[in-house]
Amino acid sequence: MEPLEARVTVDVAPERAFELFTVGMGKWWPREFSWSGDRLEEIGIEACEGGFAYERGPHGFTLHWGRVLTCEVPQRIVFTWQIAADRTPQPDPDRASEVEVVFTGSTDDGTDVALEHRGWERHGEGAREYRDAFEAAGAWPQALESFAAAAR
Repeated sequence: MEPLEARVTVDVAPERAFELFTVGMGKWWPREFSWSGDRLEEIGIEACEGGFAYERGPHGFTLHWGRVLTCEVPQRIVFTWQIAADRTPQPDPDRASEVEVVFTGSTDDGTDVALEHRGWERHGEGAREYRDAFEAAGAWPQALESFAAAAR
């Protein structure tokens, strides 16, 4: 199954872009993309191999929705997407797709950010519909637009 790709250029150095994308995710991640919605207290990605992609909601509700597979600060991070096609947590990493984000410095002190979400077939039954719905909603382009706005 073909991956989804999205790109954006931000006017900050790669180190800052990487930090904002991971530990600073709460400044830009669309709340409607979380389980906690408007009650989201914190969301982020621990920038180390084995680190969690997580969210915290009301009363300490914590959900791990991914795990960092590769972390090369500030150039690249790869993490599992452990959210099933029905939008429930998927605890089995073998049934998760993965997201790779590459941060490349440009000549004008900005950073090109390229995201690839791949391995959709690992979600099993309904994977094609899941992938296509994600694409139709413009989920990654919308998230990266929010990311770019936070980097200003």
